[in-house]
Amino acid sequence: MKILFIGDVVGAPGRSVVEALVPKIKKREGIDFVIVNGENVAAGSGVTPALAGELFGYGADVITSGDHIWKRKEMVVELGSDKRLLRPANYPAGAPGFGYGIFEAGPGRNVGVLNLVGRVFMTAVECPFRTAKEAIDKIKDRSKIIIVDMHAEATSEKIALGYYLDGQVSAVLGTHTHVQTSDEKILPGGTAFISDVGMTGPFDGVIGRKKEQIIRRFLTQLPTKFEMAEGDIQLHGVILDIDDKTGRALSITRVQEKL
Repeated sequence: MKILFIGDVVGAPGRSVVEALVPKIKKREGIDFVIVNGENVAAGSGVTPALAGELFGYGADVITSGDHIWKRKEMVVELGSDKRLLRPANYPAGAPGFGYGIFEAGPGRNVGVLNLVGRVFMTAVECPFRTAKEAIDKIKDRSKIIIVDMHAEATSEKIALGYYLDGQVSAVLGTHTHVQTSDEKILPGGTAFISDVGMTGPFDGVIGRKKEQIIRRFLTQLPTKFEMAEGDIQLHGVILDIDDKTGRALSITRVQEKL
């Protein structure tokens, strides 16, 4: 099975490149399943039901998220009704929505997707390592293929989780920092790993925002409104080739394509 995982989609520019390029990539690469991290699609922070619907319309099969998932209050109801839209599984009990799911990718072919958020330099939540084990135990009997979106700040936390889950999942893919890393690999147990798949959106700014405003904030430390950058729009992510029978990753290839 070939899976396209698209890194943090930022604002209207990010949505436009997903709309334009995902159908082309799917046809060219023979993609069977598409996962999109969509926690920044609403003007760079959060997601709304309407914008999630756009991403599904552009070819996403599942949308993962991260620490910005609660930025839009209208999502509280949506998270409890659409199982294709995931929030991190390691938020405390009682949080609305689903942290993982099992999805059809064709007759007799399932894909398990697990969404986690890190704790280092981020909000205190439940342990992603223990949460991952608990979720995998519930997924593995129904799907050999399991993809983990580890939405975290610290590279060390992502790498540690990759080794911790090696041989138990098909891939551990880092998101959140918006900068694609070049450390993609297949770990000894057959798990594909990358510290960060990158960002999908405008690259003429600072992780999607206008560079002048970000620089002003660093220089003055004063509150500054951050607006979306607009140029050099790119789609970043990875393509995974996975053995259907074993769930082991055969390859992981970085994607960088311009609008």
